[in-house]
Amino acid sequence: MTDKVKIFSGSSNIPLAKSISEQLGIPLGEVELSQFDNGELYVSYKEPIRTCHIFIVQSLSDPVNENFMELLIMIDAAKRASAKTINIIMPYYGYARQERKRHPREAISAKLVADLLETAGASRIIPLDLHTAAIQGFFNFPVDHLTALDELAEYIRSKNIENPVIVSPDAGRASTAEKLANYLHAPFAMVVTNHDSHTGEEKTHVIGEVAGKTPIVIEDIIDTGKTLLNVVDKLVEKGGRDIMVAATHGLFSQNALERLDHAHIKEIVVTDSILQPSGHSDKLTVISMASLFTEAIRSNIYGGSIATMFKNKGI
Repeated sequence: MTDKVKIFSGSSNIPLAKSISEQLGIPLGEVELSQFDNGELYVSYKEPIRTCHIFIVQSLSDPVNENFMELLIMIDAAKRASAKTINIIMPYYGYARQERKRHPREAISAKLVADLLETAGASRIIPLDLHTAAIQGFFNFPVDHLTALDELAEYIRSKNIENPVIVSPDAGRASTAEKLANYLHAPFAMVVTNHDSHTGEEKTHVIGEVAGKTPIVIEDIIDTGKTLLNVVDKLVEKGGRDIMVAATHGLFSQNALERLDHAHIKEIVVTDSILQPSGHSDKLTVISMASLFTEAIRSNIYGGSIATMFKNKGI
């Protein structure tokens, strides 16, 4: 059956796509991706894909709109070339933080992304750590939602950190932080920020004991790093030391890595869901998700449960 399975890569993260294809033992497919002088994108598959199950690897990372449009054109080209199924490996799902209306007259952009993928002709999406799991409900086709928590937990455990405390930077990550704390048999703490509606002042509190401990802050996305830096400063104020930050997606917008070159941040751990530039900070560790995506693809090719991929490590 593998002769009817093909892997292609968009422009956003070719090294990850290559790693996946190598682990599957399937050569990375040939596709021409180019741009006209006026900025329009061009896609052409350079090998037959009729009746094939194809997997396209593309993160909606910077430049997010260009990468998304490229993906849509790749899907359309595959549909018109009579691919049997078009499966999207999306390590980072862009627009995920616009998943609901917080103010009047706003778009729900995360839903629009799902609608456009379906309209273009996608058959399945395999994302990694969506900003909120509810986004799965935006799709009318199968979603294999993967998580990097197992891999992050294993890496953190391998560091043999002395006296750790797992910290959720806000209420939204409390469930994930609690799972990690249980796995590492470590205490749990949470940072809560209250907004004074009258003065506009923000007050940050730490719930839990961090004094004399090594805080491990678990996030899903690191963007500009400004909010994270406030969390780190508060943990230091409360007696935390040698702080580790772990996140699935390292966007690092607006020179975030320079901003996070904090004296009390010992290490920042992210996955390769987003391609990191060469020569990045010495504090940055990047963990590959190629094996996780490879296993998910095998489950789709040969049959099997995605859920069982996350049970062996107790998370």
